[in-house]
Order: sequence, then C-alpha cells, then structure tokens
Amino acid sequence: MGPARDGRKPGMLRAHGTLNPRPESVRAELFTHEFFDPRDMLQVKYEMLRAVEHEDRAVSEVAVQFGLSRPAFYRAKRDFQGGGLAGLSPHKRGPKAPRKVTPEILDFVRQLPAAQRLPADRLRERVAAQFGVRVHARTIQRTLKHLHEEKKGHRR
Repeated sequence: MGPARDGRKPGMLRAHGTLNPRPESVRAELFTHEFFDPRDMLQVKYEMLRAVEHEDRAVSEVAVQFGLSRPAFYRAKRDFQGGGLAGLSPHKRGPKAPRKVTPEILDFVRQLPAAQRLPADRLRERVAAQFGVRVHARTIQRTLKHLHEEKKGHRR
C-alpha cells in the first residue's frame, strides 16, 4: 500500500501540522502519481519550489497548480533557503515563553518556601503585590511545573 492510500497518514500529518487543508486544490500532474500525496503540505511546498527552480516555470503558474498563492510560494522559498526541508515544517506560532514571568518573578516564586503548596491564585496575588504585574493563574501553574522539572533535573 502506497503512502497516499495509508489510512493513518492524515492523522500523522495533522499531528505534525503538515496536513494540507485543501488537497483538492493541488492540480499539478506530479500529484496524480501514487508516490506524491496532495495532503502532505511539506511535499507540496517542496515540489512547488523544485518546479520553479529546476523546471524554470513561472511562479504564478506553479503556485496555482500547487493550490497555493504567490506569497505562499515566496514564504516557502525563504523558509527553505533559511532551514532546508526542516524550514518548510510549521513552527509553533505565538510566544515561545511567558512574557510577564521575568527572571525576577521566577526567582521570587522559586524562593517562596511554600510555592509548591500554594494555590496558583494565591501565588498570582503575591506576584501582583510584589511586582505590580497581573499574571494568569495557568501561567503560574506552568512556571511551577517548570521549576519542579528543573529541580528534578529534567530538561525541556
């Protein structure tokens, strides 16, 4: 059974963030063959870039055939030039770490003797009183989890 017919593949693509939401818009002849899967956005982007680079085809024509826009082509090109095939993989969007939990706040929470036993709401109140910053209770919980893992020697 080829990759395009494997029933587990859409779930795996979704889990990796590479499931093409509009595979029916991919009309490139290449994707009529069993090896190529229009549901695999990573493969679609790579083949789109290859078609322009190695087949000397126009960006606007290729983008339409691969079901993407011209700006999407140029984003993919930039991402590929910056990181190779891995650059085409989706990246986590949004902040990578809490913005309000500064090193000073982290040290403050770390030094509280009962920090692990206090409810997140109480810790949030203490942080607000000490630093004048409102931090969400869930952020406090994640911070405590990180501190606990740090203490045990786990790495993120």
